[in-house]
Amino acid sequence: MSTAPETRHLPGDKNTALTTEISQRELLTMISAIMALMALAIDLLLPAFDDIEAAFGLDPQARQASQTITVFFLGLAVAQVIWGPLADRFGRKPILYAGIAIYAVGAIGCAFAPSLNVLLGFRFLWGIGAAGSRVVATAIIRDSFEGTKMAQAMSQIMAVFVMAPVFAPAIGAGLIAVFSWRSIFWFCVVWSAFIVLWSRRLPETLRPEHRRPLEFPSIAAGFGIVVRNRITTGYTLATLFLQAVFTAYLGSSETIIDEVFGREDQFPFIFGAVAILFGVGALINGQLVRIFGMRQLIHVALTLVLVMACALAAVSVLADGSPNFWIFMPMLGLVLAMFMFLMPNLNTSALEPMGEVAGTASSLTGAARIAGGAILGAFVDKQVVNSTTPFAVAIVVFSLCAIAAVIWAERAPKTKSTAVANAA
Repeated sequence: MSTAPETRHLPGDKNTALTTEISQRELLTMISAIMALMALAIDLLLPAFDDIEAAFGLDPQARQASQTITVFFLGLAVAQVIWGPLADRFGRKPILYAGIAIYAVGAIGCAFAPSLNVLLGFRFLWGIGAAGSRVVATAIIRDSFEGTKMAQAMSQIMAVFVMAPVFAPAIGAGLIAVFSWRSIFWFCVVWSAFIVLWSRRLPETLRPEHRRPLEFPSIAAGFGIVVRNRITTGYTLATLFLQAVFTAYLGSSETIIDEVFGREDQFPFIFGAVAILFGVGALINGQLVRIFGMRQLIHVALTLVLVMACALAAVSVLADGSPNFWIFMPMLGLVLAMFMFLMPNLNTSALEPMGEVAGTASSLTGAARIAGGAILGAFVDKQVVNSTTPFAVAIVVFSLCAIAAVIWAERAPKTKSTAVANAA
């Protein structure tokens, strides 16, 4: 008798065939909570930079505490290349649980870290675990939806997912005030345990015929399918440059708010207010993509981002890097909110032709985006000391690069998969 796990498809998906115990709304909420594993690991830690520097006797001017964000992203990026083929071989749920186990070990290790180097090592391990949950979350959406419906699902997930930055810095600051900065790590352990219990209701979405053997020729062939597709490669490059802006913002936001604007006590609230704009943008995108389609929204949003980024850079340069808070931060919030009209649609467009290798494609594109974004974002972050200009100018440069990548992708020779993606 076969021991293969039962594959139960979800209501409203493209392959509805069997009954299920989970509704589409619960599925999207659960995937958002799984994605929040990554968001909490990043955003909860932002208010703790000063405490980390004090605990380990670091020079605040060296910005070493922000390395905890960079190494987490690098672990997140590197591991996705491994998790993807595993998810395509063994299914989504076993990889989800394996990733969460490593995630928890990394968080616990950070809680007991006696030095910055040990902390960074466990942060890297933590990122490796978070990569498993991220690959699984994206692959489940690709398993269950197509085209515009997939973009809408991605937008709904992002709308819930980006709420984590609204509350996470305030929660982190509260934990630090009541306990210590190390309590942040235990909060993430508790959240991961909650996800394990809840996800027991999640059906396995990988169809048996889509399982790929865990052999090097098969893995290499899967990676080859992804890399050779110009639509997938081009849209992924565009997301890489946008991810670089996000990474730079995460690493430099505390410096900008604390040092440039002198609003240290208001950091959690300012950071959360910007995150609210993310959620609003994601919700609006979910409605507009159904009306106008992904491609048109991508074009319009990229144009608006470039125009607004140029205005932001001009405001910063004219003020010698110290612009008025009430002008710069709202403008920055609007620019970043526009990314919610780009990331879900670009990700969807990149994965659309990859149905037969969804896990591998999710891992490879995610690894490229996060690793490239982490490296570029860290470079920008180091330039932000007491001026907003380096960050503002970087947004302009990366926006131009994203536009070039999209143009290159959409000039790909027309193939069957390309036509499907464009129609969506």
